[in-house]
Amino acid sequence: MKHLLQQIFRSGKFVAGFSIFATILLIVFIYPLVVPDSPLQIIGQGTFFAPGIYVNVYDSISAPHYTLNLDEAAERRIVSRFKDEDREAIREWLVGAGLPESEIDTANTEQLLDQWFTNFDPTKRLPGMTNADRNYYIRLNNSIEGLLSTEAAIIATKNGETAVLEESGTVPQSAYVNVNQVANVRVLPLGTDNFGRDVLTQLVRATGVSLQIGIVAGLIATLIGLVLGLVSGYVGGIVDDVIMFITNLFIVIPSFVLLILISFSIGQEQRGAFTIAVVIGFTSWVWTARAVRSQVISLRNRDHVNLSKLSGHSIAHIIVRDILPYIASYVIMALILQISSGILAEAGLSILGLGPKTTDVPTLGLMMNWAMIYQAHILGKWWAYFPVIVTIALIAFSMNLMNTGMDQVFNPALRD
Repeated sequence: MKHLLQQIFRSGKFVAGFSIFATILLIVFIYPLVVPDSPLQIIGQGTFFAPGIYVNVYDSISAPHYTLNLDEAAERRIVSRFKDEDREAIREWLVGAGLPESEIDTANTEQLLDQWFTNFDPTKRLPGMTNADRNYYIRLNNSIEGLLSTEAAIIATKNGETAVLEESGTVPQSAYVNVNQVANVRVLPLGTDNFGRDVLTQLVRATGVSLQIGIVAGLIATLIGLVLGLVSGYVGGIVDDVIMFITNLFIVIPSFVLLILISFSIGQEQRGAFTIAVVIGFTSWVWTARAVRSQVISLRNRDHVNLSKLSGHSIAHIIVRDILPYIASYVIMALILQISSGILAEAGLSILGLGPKTTDVPTLGLMMNWAMIYQAHILGKWWAYFPVIVTIALIAFSMNLMNTGMDQVFNPALRD
């Protein structure tokens, strides 16, 4: 066994695949210990918050302020509030209002804003302007008002006796706070999803659940395929005919179509993660059974098997002691592929809305389903779906690498 493991870990492909898969497992186990939040907890009142560091505004006001005179601060402030599409929209409005296009320079912020505030009239309706366009220009006007001002922001508090707002302080444009001194700061490396939930926390938990589904489905499919393949290949005769007849029936009906029909008939309330794993396992054993049967047929007339027959050993003893050890490596490789297939099958089902219940636990497929329903791919909210795609691809890629590496070790035709 030690020599065999040394051979396996000498395979570059197996080591690469194992390293990727082990890293994913470590993240799945360690991350919840560091961030124990519920993956389905709604933390954001809104949809698709972009990745970044979120600082509590209320706490930042009371935190110590520091003065930093940075040359590009004003320019960055303007760029963040006055984007290229806003400049282009102002140009279109000014042209529509009769200002010569040659006099409009969208790159000159000061001139453009001066032209805008001089000519803009919220009650004026230009030809072809819709109510949505009019409201957009009003919001744009409010957002850029005072953009070039260098005055400090005023902090006002309500007087408890007169209920009148009174100035209690100012925040100059050169004032900064140290993030480490702000009481409430939340890092969202992958932002939030359509429900306002932390995508990273959800992704880690979903990866763990999908791996559990894949492992359960892979074990069930491999066990069924192994038992049927061993019995069919060794016993032969009418037993082989019956098992192969059942196997061929499952081959005629595509397994994914059968999976869809069964999942749909179960109903959403009964579709838990374990139920989906069992259904995937009971519909994915066919190719394992046929492959094991072929291996057993090539082994059942070997000398050591015939010797065991002459010794009067039972069929179960011969299968377990004289045949199974010779195909154990193949069974392990089949299990790896079945786990990978189980994860992909769950993702496919969930994208179609036939996966586990959405109120129980997240899965990689459910995250794709939510992103698709709320049009994250159309809105450009890549963080809601792209990390899920990468995670599924890495899991499948790592397992296929491990399988290929083991095949190079166990298959004499592929050895260097």
